[in-house]
Amino acid sequence: MEKPKDRDFVETPEGLIFCVVGYLHPPDRYTAYLKYLPDPEGRWSRGGTRYARTLPYYHVSQVENTYSLLRERYPRYLHSCPVRNITVSSVPCDSVRTYHRPRERLRSILTGGPRDDLEQRLADLVARLTEPSGIETGDIGVTGSILTRSHNPEFSDIDLTVYGQTASRRLKQTLILGRGEDIKSFDAEKKEEWSRSRSRRFPLTYEDLMGFAERRWNYGVFEGTYFSIHPTRTDGEITESYGDNTYRRLGEIEGEARIEDSPESIYLPARYALGDVETDTDAEVTEMVSYEGLYCDMFEPGERIKFRGALELVQGVADHHRVLVGGAGSRRDFIKTA
Repeated sequence: MEKPKDRDFVETPEGLIFCVVGYLHPPDRYTAYLKYLPDPEGRWSRGGTRYARTLPYYHVSQVENTYSLLRERYPRYLHSCPVRNITVSSVPCDSVRTYHRPRERLRSILTGGPRDDLEQRLADLVARLTEPSGIETGDIGVTGSILTRSHNPEFSDIDLTVYGQTASRRLKQTLILGRGEDIKSFDAEKKEEWSRSRSRRFPLTYEDLMGFAERRWNYGVFEGTYFSIHPTRTDGEITESYGDNTYRRLGEIEGEARIEDSPESIYLPARYALGDVETDTDAEVTEMVSYEGLYCDMFEPGERIKFRGALELVQGVADHHRVLVGGAGSRRDFIKTA
């Protein structure tokens, strides 16, 4: 049985559609956030059912806003997690009506043939990316509304997953070096718009975010359609089992550090090994982990960063302290170059 992975989707008997988050799941549940729910006024549809999105954009604050609805109407999809010591949304395995896997969905489109213009652009984009990068189509999947067959060809995006370090790095190099007339990066106006909108969501300046915009490689436009690429661990790269470690919040932490190593920053959650750390606490911090996708694959070894997040004590396989960015209640967290 394939392990659950970030950006898989699970669907419940009530028609609620959840997006799987990360790789740490109890044996009988999938850690996931509510993304779509049936709504007669919804913009997405499948068969005779229309769906509305519960999040205007992905951020931990928006995810936490869904907890009120779940607590009132579907409390079984909230879980007091003894490993992370927080309440998270999650779906019991016996409440999953359909499990949606990105690679299976893409395979069905490529073998059975696209059924609309957006699926055709998806197939064309996959061909455009796999040939120069040398990766296999089996290394790629499709997530988001195309995965759940609720997409609207008029406005839906293409959200791809790519599996494993090797395939992800090859695809990154292909996009950095091989954009052309068909695959375009954001122009200056779009980068400015992106930076201004996020300066209202994050404790970062417009100038900070323009720096992020220049570094982002996994977003673009293909034949007029916005697309994103999300590196995802393979089964062999998922090395932590639920309960191997426990995580306990000790308060907020702020400081500076040097990035020592960053190969696992390509995934969500992103992991950075830290050195030469200076903080406002006495804890010896060796690692930073971010559940905020903005900071994935953003900083290189040798760079010095500033940060604010939650200080966590990790106990289990190897006891240590870490900085958590983008966790529950993290409205003031940030990472930026020093």
